[in-house]
Amino acid sequence: MVPKKWLSRASGFVMVAGLLLLWQLSSLYWVQSTNWPPVTEIAKALVAGMRSGELPEVFGSSLYRMLLGYAAGVSVAVALGLCMATMRWVRASLEPMLEFLRPIPIPAIVPPLILILGIDDAMKIFVVAFSAFFPVLINTMAGVRSVEPTALAVARTFKHSRIAVVLKVTVPASLPYILAGMRVSLALALIVTVVAEMIAGSAGIGYYILTMQYAMRASDMYASIFLLAATGYLLNRLILSVEHNVLHWYHRNATT
Repeated sequence: MVPKKWLSRASGFVMVAGLLLLWQLSSLYWVQSTNWPPVTEIAKALVAGMRSGELPEVFGSSLYRMLLGYAAGVSVAVALGLCMATMRWVRASLEPMLEFLRPIPIPAIVPPLILILGIDDAMKIFVVAFSAFFPVLINTMAGVRSVEPTALAVARTFKHSRIAVVLKVTVPASLPYILAGMRVSLALALIVTVVAEMIAGSAGIGYYILTMQYAMRASDMYASIFLLAATGYLLNRLILSVEHNVLHWYHRNATT
């Protein structure tokens, strides 16, 4: 018997293949435009870009900035979320400012950041960290609030220090929420990296996509977009794998 999850995943790939086939047929028979190239031409451009090293270099620089910003944003969000959820005075002091900053759209903060940090990597890394920060912060606080009071009471009964209770009880119990926030933030980090490079970039995948558009090289533009989609998919699968390995106990209980 083939596992159901494999069948479900296979049906998803069949859907993608069907859409690509429809694209191919539409470009050959229904849409006559240089801006809508056949999928076969896009595939050729993708292979050529990989062989020449152009696409790996472009994606490497973008992933470098994305991962640095993502790591910084997640680290600060987890630490601050634990502090705000466990210490009332920290939450009372920081919550108004954070709620003021949270609704600001990312494109709106790029222009002032250009004036402060310039258009180099520092600005892009900060923007990525900013976008990754809030989903993890909110989920961390929600995870801490969901910890069973009985578990905390038992830890205090055994005279554990406050730091020990946080590290041994609060953090492990909050991990499902924290990792869920990290998964959301990972997709946001990739999106924001591309947007920042489009707005103020001289390198990276966002800048490359715009350059191909201006050069009327539609096949190369779509090839980079396809590769971007594949990168996002692989990153999502990676964090899901980490989540299932770290939280094997949680997923086992959820299925029982």
